[in-house]
Amino acid sequence: MACAFAVKPLRTVRVLFHISSVSRRFLQSGSTVTSTPYRYGPDQILPATSYKTWEADGAVKLQITEEEFKSKPPVSVFSLLHRTATAYPDTPALAVKRDGEWKYWSYKEYYNESRQVAKAFIRLGLQRFHGVCIMGANAPEWVIANFGAIYAGGLSAGVYPTSTPDACKHVADNCKAQILVLEDKACINKFLAVRECLPHLKAIVQWSGMPCAEGILSWNDVLEIGNAEKEDELEERLSLSAINQCCYITYTSGTTGPPKGVMCSQDSLTFVGDMYLINNEHIFGKERLLSYLPLCHIAAQVVDIYTSISILSTLYFAEPDALKGSLGKTLQEVRPTSFMGVPRVWEKLFEGVSLAASQMSLPKKILLKWARFHGLNYYKAMIENRKLSPYESFCNSLAKKLILDKVKRAIGLDCIRQCISVAAPVDDKILEFFLGLDLPVVDCYGMSENITVCAFSFAKPGKLKPGSCGKIVPQTSVKLVDIPGGKPGEGEVCMRGRPIFMGYLRMPERTLETLDDEGWLHSGDVGRFDEDGFLYLTARIKELVITAGGENIAPVLIEEYVKKELPFISNAMIVGDNRKYLSVLLTLKAEVDENTAESLPTLIPYCQKVLNRIGSSARTVPEAIKEVVEHPKGPLASEIQYGIQRYNDIHAISNAQKIQRWTILPSDFSIFSGEYNSTLKLKRFFVLDKYKDLIDNMYTTPNPWGDA
Repeated sequence: MACAFAVKPLRTVRVLFHISSVSRRFLQSGSTVTSTPYRYGPDQILPATSYKTWEADGAVKLQITEEEFKSKPPVSVFSLLHRTATAYPDTPALAVKRDGEWKYWSYKEYYNESRQVAKAFIRLGLQRFHGVCIMGANAPEWVIANFGAIYAGGLSAGVYPTSTPDACKHVADNCKAQILVLEDKACINKFLAVRECLPHLKAIVQWSGMPCAEGILSWNDVLEIGNAEKEDELEERLSLSAINQCCYITYTSGTTGPPKGVMCSQDSLTFVGDMYLINNEHIFGKERLLSYLPLCHIAAQVVDIYTSISILSTLYFAEPDALKGSLGKTLQEVRPTSFMGVPRVWEKLFEGVSLAASQMSLPKKILLKWARFHGLNYYKAMIENRKLSPYESFCNSLAKKLILDKVKRAIGLDCIRQCISVAAPVDDKILEFFLGLDLPVVDCYGMSENITVCAFSFAKPGKLKPGSCGKIVPQTSVKLVDIPGGKPGEGEVCMRGRPIFMGYLRMPERTLETLDDEGWLHSGDVGRFDEDGFLYLTARIKELVITAGGENIAPVLIEEYVKKELPFISNAMIVGDNRKYLSVLLTLKAEVDENTAESLPTLIPYCQKVLNRIGSSARTVPEAIKEVVEHPKGPLASEIQYGIQRYNDIHAISNAQKIQRWTILPSDFSIFSGEYNSTLKLKRFFVLDKYKDLIDNMYTTPNPWGDA
């Protein structure tokens, strides 16, 4: 039986608009949800009296206003994909390379398979508002399972493939998971290790290869079950679905404790994609996106799934080992039109291009340097709001045509419309490097709890300032709230708008701490605005180091300054909470095991090259530490000493902000060893605990090679 919404689409649109209008009146009147089920889904808005909830079946008020960007009629997750599949059924939606060939799903196949999976989930026992945990590398099955869970009335919940069995248990228990959709044996073993602690579990699905254990269903099994089921129960579930209820749970990185389940309403997910289209109508149907950042991450979830559908793009999936070395090859094949990366990805690209450039002949090096100068000059003029001279314009055009376009083509970024950095700031040196290649990497600011970004930069006059997060986007309101002991003009960044999350699943105290009664999200980040409206982040409230003298110090900016002074340093972590002075833990840039993501002792070629230039012969981390210990006035120790002293002399605005001691750690930070979370954010509490004895020794014993 075909979906009812496909029979009379014009009449359906009118009915849905009427239902949304009626629901909006309920919302504005402050009515509460009753036990009587509303059956006007999937595009209905249930009456609600609060902007927050922590209950799986709770409904929230939507922040729909008369402002242009905030008044758009909401649309459900179901209708977003359905309307696209109906209007553009044969357009390629998903693509993945298997057995050496690209396999494609059209939008019609994407939609139909999502319905099949939804019917199978219902048949397997999935109840409304119970979890479907999805774990594995980005793949068509990942996103189809996501839609299947939501269509069936469940809660889709991504689990990072790097998660431990205990972390898997925490997520599955928190969302009361009844179905697990897992990629392979490695993922399945993590859940089997805690199977007895998951009382709600009813079925396990393995989407890659043949099931590795008895009782586990294959992906084809699921499709066959769904194909055999009637449409009635699915239509019933869809009729109960509401736009202002939770459909997806993204789990925070857990840098300050156990991961929290961030509840995303259907409106918060689909609104972001539609807003992107409104601002970029000219790209509709012309985009190629590359999915490689974990789909558990909210940025990848919003861009790869919902924005991709809104703009009618084709979503290509990278190889599972993309971040271990194959990403470059896939970039060259797909040639995406938009590319999103975390800072480490941009650092790896920077190191790769720099290494390739160092191996060029002298004439080519000179030409590349000339081209990068004029490429950078173009963007500097844009930032400084000055016009290029005819000579500068000619050189910039020539540099692009003869050199820069070829460099971008070699990387696979020659069709790029925009490069976006997410999760954390990128080093200014790296941003400048890519500007010189005519690849402006723009920063933005957002967090899991505001679903999308609240500030964004564009490579356009008046909209780009290196070091800033950009300007506030129209769909979000932002204010700064004073914090005790804060600097004038700075405050906690608070956000409000339709993309804001609903609350933390089954965590009322944390929800009430983060969301106030007016719907403002308190981010925990300290920021300021400049005279042109650009937002700058200056600290993280929970990461502030408070010295024994009582001074609040933001560590991130200091750490960035140290890394700029010492390009062979991978990580610099400031310590000094309740101490007399600041110290810094340093790690050297080292190779990474492609299979485990474990940091290896060998330094990367770029790092070896820099050390060789300053007179150090170290090729491994142990060799570097030995050299520093045995030769405290040798080239490596002296370079570190001078770099930290340069920070102290130039950037430290008080004695309390000066670094007094330093030490090199025995290995670089990694997800494998626990210092990074799954989104490559530093877990400071973990590092402090892991190196507690070493840190204590920095404050109690002499250290002749570590005094700044």
